[in-house]
Amino acid sequence: MPVHKFDALKQEYVTPKHSTAFGSLVTGEQIEVGLLRFKAGEGANEHAHPHEQVLVVLSGRVRITIGGETHELGPREVAHMPPNVPHSLAAVEDTEVLSAKGIVGGVGHRI
Repeated sequence: MPVHKFDALKQEYVTPKHSTAFGSLVTGEQIEVGLLRFKAGEGANEHAHPHEQVLVVLSGRVRITIGGETHELGPREVAHMPPNVPHSLAAVEDTEVLSAKGIVGGVGHRI
């Protein structure tokens, strides 16, 4: 189906091995996009993956560390995680993000 409504899609913990990201995913052949939420104090432990990832903060604030550099991002700010670069995330407050991730070996966010 070429058109989706995030609110109508199944919601899940998309990367429970690494994070508390909760939301819905739309998966294509080369890219996967997720509308994900973190409660204040939640986040993602440091990890790396072969996928390139771009994360857009829609609401709230996060502290993100990418390759040893830490930044605090708010609404309309964007983080880019290159492939195989260690990164982590901590939600400073309740946060909603849009995460786009490349598909590698048939897998996107569910690593």
